[in-house]
Amino acid sequence: MTGTASRSLRACTIAVCALMNVATPPAFGQGHGAANEALELIDPNELRVCADPNNLPFSNEKSEGFENKLAELLAEKLGKKLAYTFYPQATGFVRMTLGSHRCDVIMGYPQGDEMVQSTNPYYQTAYALVTKRGGPLESVDALGDPRLQDKRVGVVAGTPPSTYLVAHGLMAKAKSYPLVVDTRFESSAVAMMKDLAAGEIDAGVLWGPIAGYRALHADPPMHVELLLKDTGGPHLVYRITMGVRPSDQNWKRQLNKLIAENRPAIDKLLLDFGVPLLDENGQPLGGNPSTQRQ
Repeated sequence: MTGTASRSLRACTIAVCALMNVATPPAFGQGHGAANEALELIDPNELRVCADPNNLPFSNEKSEGFENKLAELLAEKLGKKLAYTFYPQATGFVRMTLGSHRCDVIMGYPQGDEMVQSTNPYYQTAYALVTKRGGPLESVDALGDPRLQDKRVGVVAGTPPSTYLVAHGLMAKAKSYPLVVDTRFESSAVAMMKDLAAGEIDAGVLWGPIAGYRALHADPPMHVELLLKDTGGPHLVYRITMGVRPSDQNWKRQLNKLIAENRPAIDKLLLDFGVPLLDENGQPLGGNPSTQRQ
């Protein structure tokens, strides 16, 4: 993953910027006492999760997001209580949460990013094009489709799809939405979906989990199409992991084991939230409800 694509994806999925350095953790107490765990400061009694307080479909303070539900599943399997450190997923998120040892895991993080240590991925998805159900653009599955040439496309500034809009001559008419916002007060995805419903834009490009979730709750009904055919620029398909501190090797292995053992339950949870999933071969996972309005 290139540096630009990685930073853009972080901002769209967890809004973490390149300026967010992981701080050296303060002394907190040792892990479970084993010599090879001396640097691991994982709380033995609580699953301490780093999360955004208002960023659906991922998380919020009411525990309504799919990362909240995943955390509940893991806490149950670990036999631990669940606790959160909430901080807006903008500048300073990693430093003020995981890096400050206020929590022990970020539930969603793009694989390959250098700021944290990643677990094995627990889902794979892509950026998506959102259009009105039954409209003339419903069958468009690539940003290079000629039918988009005279259309106004919404895009989050600085995200990987922006490169494709420029390459295909769509940026002149495109409507740009801010990359990093304080999610306590605003949402680029909500604003884009509102504009799409009102006809201010003809289509919108969003990160897959956001697109699928917002489409489930949209009025009028919306169609979500993963952008799997656009090539030659930044990656639009990403594997998502959990992020832990570089020192926490045993903790990472424990999470990897939980991911492997609970794969069907995790897939179902994500699909229930409209997350459009891809299998290991990059093909849409069966039963994906992301294009269906419930």
